[in-house]
Amino acid sequence: MSGLMMPKPDAATLSRRAQIVADLRLIVPGEGVVDAINEMRAFETDGLTAYRQIPLVVVLPETTEQVSRILRYCNERNIRVVPRGSGTSLSGGALPLEDAVLLVMSRFNRILEVDLMNRVVVAQPGVTNLGITHAVEADGFYYAPDPSSQIACSIGGNVAENSGGVHCLKYGLTANNVLGIEMVLMNGEVVRLGGKHLDAEGYDLLGVMTGSEGLLGVVTEVTVRILRKPETARALLIGFPTNEQGGQCVADIIGAGIIPGGMEMMDRPAIHAAEDFLHVGYPLECEALLIVELDGPGVEVDHLIERVEAIAHRNGSTTCRISTSEEERLAFWAGRKAAFPAVGRISPDYYCMDGTIPRKELPRVLAGMRELSEKYGLAVANVFHAGDGNLHPLILYDANRPGELERAEAFGADILRLCVKVGGVLTGEHGVGVEKRDLMPEMFNETDLDHQMRVKCAFDPNHLLNPGKVFPQLRRCAELGRMHVHRGQVAFPDIPRF
Repeated sequence: MSGLMMPKPDAATLSRRAQIVADLRLIVPGEGVVDAINEMRAFETDGLTAYRQIPLVVVLPETTEQVSRILRYCNERNIRVVPRGSGTSLSGGALPLEDAVLLVMSRFNRILEVDLMNRVVVAQPGVTNLGITHAVEADGFYYAPDPSSQIACSIGGNVAENSGGVHCLKYGLTANNVLGIEMVLMNGEVVRLGGKHLDAEGYDLLGVMTGSEGLLGVVTEVTVRILRKPETARALLIGFPTNEQGGQCVADIIGAGIIPGGMEMMDRPAIHAAEDFLHVGYPLECEALLIVELDGPGVEVDHLIERVEAIAHRNGSTTCRISTSEEERLAFWAGRKAAFPAVGRISPDYYCMDGTIPRKELPRVLAGMRELSEKYGLAVANVFHAGDGNLHPLILYDANRPGELERAEAFGADILRLCVKVGGVLTGEHGVGVEKRDLMPEMFNETDLDHQMRVKCAFDPNHLLNPGKVFPQLRRCAELGRMHVHRGQVAFPDIPRF
């Protein structure tokens, strides 16, 4: 990895930084402020590892009051702030800036309340996604959204990115499972949205916050709904000779009125990588592998299995294996959930994309990706949430070879353009961040982006929260109010990349 020569800060900059560090230490005493360069390197990047930057300073608060004081302090002094959860973002959403405070929420790591009567859990934002299920599974409950990184990603980060997972087809994304949050605005004001009830009157501000990528406020508490574990859950492992047949099977299952608990698809490179990694018994002779999970009462599950098996057969399936035990069902999913690290064993680097398309366009988009693979001379492995059309192509490259990273990024951009062209969107659950920031005009015109920015201005009028993310260009809030007079633009700082 090559380095980036950064200009040495002048005396005034160093003095200002020292004052900020000293002031933050008064708010968060002890080891809550990290300012040594070597120690801050642990926070210089997130899951989009091609981009990295040492922040101005790292602060790790432990209470909502501390978060409020930090944001109020930064707002009064026009200091920018980048919120960060577990740092698993794949779109650069938690990428630091050299002149911004990095606000790390990992110390907010407690389950505050388990309310089985109301079927909710109240958790701090640093609690892991899987940690919520662990807190209630002994009582027969679980938290439905389950991204592949659920062992590490935080529930606060899930709210920021509106994360999904393999079971989001039937049980919804984070937005469908979060009932309330406590958040702190940039001016330090603490606000509560929603609660334990299913819905709230007035504007859907909770919906606005879910998926806002840290641009509107900092979440300090999350109330999520939990579900009873289904009576029965079984999975089918179905192989197809072509990706197109697998994609058509997905469309036919949904078209038949069947809504599986989860429905995932993998292509040949991903199948082989996962099988070599975990040895779960995936069929290696097929080009596409479909995992279909059906849950509910036992009689209903048995009936639906027969219907799905028949649909698969009509689409030319060459193999169909049905789980006969809970261990076998979990093994089917283990290979899929380990697909990302498995692919990491066959390539020095990979670039994980995230676009969403109408299900009927799946065969067309997969064919288009094959053509792009030949155009750019880079292999691609596909794993995706087939049921809701959320694609996760993994573009394989070697960052040590000159030009390959740039080709991988261009390849990924063309995949996303293809998704938009067929009626899809730029992202399903990874967010826009810096990764897709400059592709936003592919999907939104100037008026669309201005309206989105007005929402940003309502929460953060000085653009201090997570600047440089989502919007390709930023307009001053005052100018948005008189766009017919003047359309000034403020360019974002360059994001260093390695």
